[in-house]
Amino acid sequence: MTTIVPVILAGGVGSRLWPQSRALLPKQFIEFPGQNGSLFQNTLARIDGLDALGAPVVICNNEHRFLVAEQLRQQGQNESRNKSQNKNKSAILLEPVGRNTAPAVAMAALRAAQAGEDPVLLVLPADHMILDHPALH
Repeated sequence: MTTIVPVILAGGVGSRLWPQSRALLPKQFIEFPGQNGSLFQNTLARIDGLDALGAPVVICNNEHRFLVAEQLRQQGQNESRNKSQNKNKSAILLEPVGRNTAPAVAMAALRAAQAGEDPVLLVLPADHMILDHPALH
């Protein structure tokens, strides 16, 4: 069975929702009223229970690495610090400089190829609000 690797793009700075969203706390890490968790945490929850799903790969910038690690922990995901650790642990890939979607997806694809597998990547933005979860499955 082919493994599906969720790639969560969490590198944006959320400048359009200022002042609620700021450089150090962009919109994907904010819990909005009426929501259970941040947009990033809701993205993790949406993929929970999908068949053949591998551990998520989260791409973010260096300034948000601790936010990502903490919110992964809150969602019950364990972070892997290197490739030799358990394959079921999520990975955080850091962008040295944000260059939008294509380079981030290329970085995730390169990581998957280096792992020696031939997975399907499920690329998900961390800053979208999707209210109809069953329709996504």
